[in-house]
Parts: sequence; structure tokens; C-alpha cells
Amino acid sequence: MGKILSRGLLALYLVILIWLVLFKLQYNILSVFNYHHRSLNLNPFAAPLNINGRINFGEMIDNVIIFIPFGLLLNVNFKKIGFLPKFALILVFSLTCELIQFIFAIGATDITDVITNTVGGFLGLELYSLSNKYINNKRLDRVIIFVGPLLLVLLLYYRIHILRLKY
Repeated sequence: MGKILSRGLLALYLVILIWLVLFKLQYNILSVFNYHHRSLNLNPFAAPLNINGRINFGEMIDNVIIFIPFGLLLNVNFKKIGFLPKFALILVFSLTCELIQFIFAIGATDITDVITNTVGGFLGLELYSLSNKYINNKRLDRVIIFVGPLLLVLLLYYRIHILRLKY
């Protein structure tokens, strides 16, 4: 039962993450494809820092926070897989999302997003490992599985609220 819940939570999280990263939580996904704005920033930490002459770390912090559950859920679901393959999966997932944005011209492709997303996933992997030293493996998994959906709802509420303020 726990394995089904944890796999289901991971699948739900990934669907929501794709909806968030690629489609910016739009209900009309086709409207995103009408955006037709293609930009590519390969200069790390350059674009999001300067908005209206002010330094803005908000988007970078959001990216880190949004990807922390990815690392946690990978550890819950794939115990026999080592750290490096999980870390590589997070990096490849983030890079793939950014490339899809560029290919379909549905947003700004930014190396900073890849870095901050990957840092968030890394923090999730490490947070699990650190917690696992002090909390029983099964108990930690149960906490993540049962608290995860609540945190996911709170995260979605926060992101929807932030996106409404932006646009």
C-alpha cells in the first residue's frame, strides 16, 4: 500500500511539476503554445537578478523550493538506486523542460533555471539522507507520503497566488 501511494504521489508531483514549469499552471494549455516567445539565456544568474533595476531572487528561490520534493520522492521510491543516478535524473529532467520551452517557444530558456532546479532536487536528496540518520527509514517515508500531498497543495496555492500577482 505504501509503495502504491509513494509512486502515485511521485507521478502526481511530476505531472504538476510539468504543468507548472512548462505551462505556468495555465488551464488552457493551447494558449501557452500561442505565446511564441523564444529566448535563451546561457549566462548563469544574469537575467532574473535585475528586474526594474532591483535584484530579485524570488524566482530562483521558488525554483529551488519546487524541486526539493523531487529529491525526497526519488529517495522514497527508489532506495536501491544510488545518489548519482537520482541526481542525474533531476538534472536531465530540468534540462529537458528548459529545452522543450525553447523548442516550442513557450517560455524563456534559462541556464539559471536548470541550476536552481537541480539545486532544489539535490537539497531534497540530501535532506532525505540527513533525516534518515535520525529517523527510521519507514517512518520517514510515511511522513513524506502523508505530509507530501498537503505540502503539494500549499505549494500550488502559493504558486497560483504568485502567478496572479505577476500577471
